[in-house]
Amino acid sequence: MTSAFAPARTAAHAAAAQQHYPQGSLYLVATPIGNLADISLRALHVLHLVDSVACEDTRHTQTLLRAYGIDKTAGQLLALHQHNEAEAAAQVVDLLRQGRRVAYVSDAGTPAISDPGARLVAVALQAGLPVVPVPGPSSVTAALSVAGIDLAQAPAAGFVFAGFLPSKAAERGTAVQALQAEVRATVLLEAPHRIEAAADALAVLGARRITLARELTKQFEQIATLEAQALPAWLAADANRARGEFVLVLHPAPAAATGGTDTRVLQLLLAELPLKTAVRLAAEITGQPRNALYDAALALRKAPPDEDTR
Repeated sequence: MTSAFAPARTAAHAAAAQQHYPQGSLYLVATPIGNLADISLRALHVLHLVDSVACEDTRHTQTLLRAYGIDKTAGQLLALHQHNEAEAAAQVVDLLRQGRRVAYVSDAGTPAISDPGARLVAVALQAGLPVVPVPGPSSVTAALSVAGIDLAQAPAAGFVFAGFLPSKAAERGTAVQALQAEVRATVLLEAPHRIEAAADALAVLGARRITLARELTKQFEQIATLEAQALPAWLAADANRARGEFVLVLHPAPAAATGGTDTRVLQLLLAELPLKTAVRLAAEITGQPRNALYDAALALRKAPPDEDTR
C-alpha cells in the first residue's frame, strides 16, 4: 500500500539529501506528538537514511515508520527505554564505532526531554562520538506558545520545566509548595489517571493562572487558561476533560509577589486583618490588581514568619 506521505518523502529527499550526514553519528530525531503531518522533512530523510533506529518502543516506532512508507527490518530497530538505557546505550555506541548511522526516537516529541535518551547522549559524547539534533515537535514549547506569556519579561523572565509532579500525595503537596516560591512560568506534564489529583494539589495556588493543554495536535485538542483554584471544578464539569495527555503551564507569579513596597504593605495588613480585607485594602493603597495581591497574600500566609512579621 502506498503511503500518503510519499510526496513528503520525495520533498524530503530533494530538500535534505544534499546536506552532510556523517557516518558514526547519533541522530536525535523529534517525532510528532500526535499529528503525523508534523514530521519534518529532515526527520523523514534521516529516518530513511540511518542504518539503525534505537527507540523507546520498537512496535510503536515500526508503526510510525510504516505510516511514512519507511521500511526498516526488525533487526534495524533497537529497544532503548528507561529500564534498559544503560546497556542499550552500550550497543548503540558499538554500532557508532563501526561507522553506522543511528537515529534515536522516543514515542513522541523530542527525545531526552522527560523521555529516555539523555543517558544515551551522555554515553555517546563521553565516547567522543558526534550527536546531531534533528529538531521538531515538543509538547513543552507547543503549550508555552499558546499560553500568552512573555517569557522575556523581567523580573520573571524564562521558564522552568518541572516534568511530572510526584505520584504520592505528600510529596506532591511539597512540590506544589515549592512552585509557590517560583516566580517564573513552570511547565508540568500529567497523565489522565493523575490529572484530577494534580488539579487538587495545584488549587492551593489560588488565583495564579494555569494554561491547560490537552491532547495537543490531536483531534480532541483542548486549551484553556483559568485560575488554579478553578481547575478541579473545570475538570469535573465534563468527564472528557480528564482524558488524554496533559501539559500544564503555571503562569509567572504576579509582580506583587516578588517583593518590594507593595508586598510590605500587604504583610502589615495581613498581620492585623483577615486575608480578604487585607487584599482589598492593599489594592486600594497600592493600585495593584486584586488577583495579584491575593496570590501574594496566599504565598505570604504559607511562608514561615520572620522577625519583622511575628
